[in-house]
Amino acid sequence: MSNHCAPICATTGKSNITVASRLSMSLLALATAFTIAGCSNNQESAADTNPKATETTSASTGDVLRIGTEGAYAPFNYTNADGTLGGFDVEIANALCADMQVTCEIVAQDWDGIIPGLKAGKYDAIVAAMSVTPERSEQVSFTDPYFSNALVFLAKKDSSFDPSNNSDIDSHSIAAQRSTISSQWLEDTYPKADMKLYDTLSNAFLDLGSNRVDAMISDKLPAIEWLSSNAGSKYALKGDEININDNFAIAVRPGDPLQAKINQSLANIKANGTYDKINQKYFAVPASATSTVDEDANTGAEIDTDADISEQPATENAS
Repeated sequence: MSNHCAPICATTGKSNITVASRLSMSLLALATAFTIAGCSNNQESAADTNPKATETTSASTGDVLRIGTEGAYAPFNYTNADGTLGGFDVEIANALCADMQVTCEIVAQDWDGIIPGLKAGKYDAIVAAMSVTPERSEQVSFTDPYFSNALVFLAKKDSSFDPSNNSDIDSHSIAAQRSTISSQWLEDTYPKADMKLYDTLSNAFLDLGSNRVDAMISDKLPAIEWLSSNAGSKYALKGDEININDNFAIAVRPGDPLQAKINQSLANIKANGTYDKINQKYFAVPASATSTVDEDANTGAEIDTDADISEQPATENAS
């Protein structure tokens, strides 16, 4: 749309003219009318030659839907060796795009900048295992939830670390990913805890596996996936799951009609079985992943897997 006439077309303030003849006022009104008509014609002409000129900033009105994800939060989202993105979030996003009959363009964005990127128009929606919180709801609009999450603590199998004892948490160094529900919960619940915060979940797992921290708090499913890998084979869940009514939802800009469209498609893929198929692929986790012993009860063999989540995506372990 042409902006050449915008200053005149947008004028709504009162005139500064205090003394003028009836003739000069009439001429001024006539000139203004011609100018406004010219603006209108220019705008209509621009709209005719540029079909996308009247579209909103959301791609929900076109044939492409731009999705932002983190690409470093397996099994929800991760980056493959060839640079492509994969994971539960990515497959859910593709399923939603297919139902909406649009093309997905999925890009990776560092977690700390993922909401600013949405607000800046880099993409139209965030599908990145994002928890719905009051603070985030002030900046974005959330769709209906597409996953429910719980938090867990991890430590070495032979560790005496017991998260049910407040003193244990306060006396141990605990890893968490920065700006996540895990780190926020730990900070709010145990403000005296020695927290070690990391930009990515992979780096937090790496320091736990390297004995640079005593324990870690994480979303349940990424934790179980890591415990199923070589790197996590000497570690286990500690204590009970922490149910904090944590729901993952898709974020869009406030007021974007894309919210309703995604909600409808989310209901569709749940109804037609697509959602269950994707969920089973990523989250049918073997019971041995939560074992707190080194040997399998049936065979007596050490638990060993081929995939290391710090080096390889979660799909290698998915059934």
